[in-house]
Amino acid sequence: MSTDERSLDGTTVGIFIAPAGTEEIEFTEPKQTVADAGATVDVLGSETGEAQSVNNDLEESESYAVDKQFSEVSADDYDALIVPGGTVGADTLRLDEDAVSLLREHVEAGKPAGVICHGPWLLVEAGVVDGRTLTSYPSLQTDIRNAGGEWVDDELVTDQGLVTSRNPDDIDAFCEGIVEAFAGDSV
Repeated sequence: MSTDERSLDGTTVGIFIAPAGTEEIEFTEPKQTVADAGATVDVLGSETGEAQSVNNDLEESESYAVDKQFSEVSADDYDALIVPGGTVGADTLRLDEDAVSLLREHVEAGKPAGVICHGPWLLVEAGVVDGRTLTSYPSLQTDIRNAGGEWVDDELVTDQGLVTSRNPDDIDAFCEGIVEAFAGDSV
């Protein structure tokens, strides 16, 4: 069954965005993909207002509205979460206790999450990597291993509800993988 044929009707997804530094394509493509599959999507951030995305980590790109603050929501509010990368954005978010707590509670509840590029820094910070196989941007492999995870260099890895990819070049596989996981088609 292709991504276009899977339905996420009735599924509520939260997608993280940092105040600045989230990689635009890793935010926009997954957000649009799950919305096109029928999910209701909330943009979650440290504060409401606008968040500045980037291209290639360094070039300012478009700004996006934040729907809700991490501090206003709980894991019970979402069926699935998406954590985009972007070096600065992911580094900023892993210092946000509310973002980390939300992701931890979500994953510990057995709910699926899609995390790409530098986004797995939040998984490490949340303490939910131990015993799982993940991929990420290559510079995170030591962090993942030190947190008890197994790091592999594959475009898409799904393990116990966590869907991970390495970088924007893997975005198509990542988007297909999150729709599968969010629809309950993979574990």
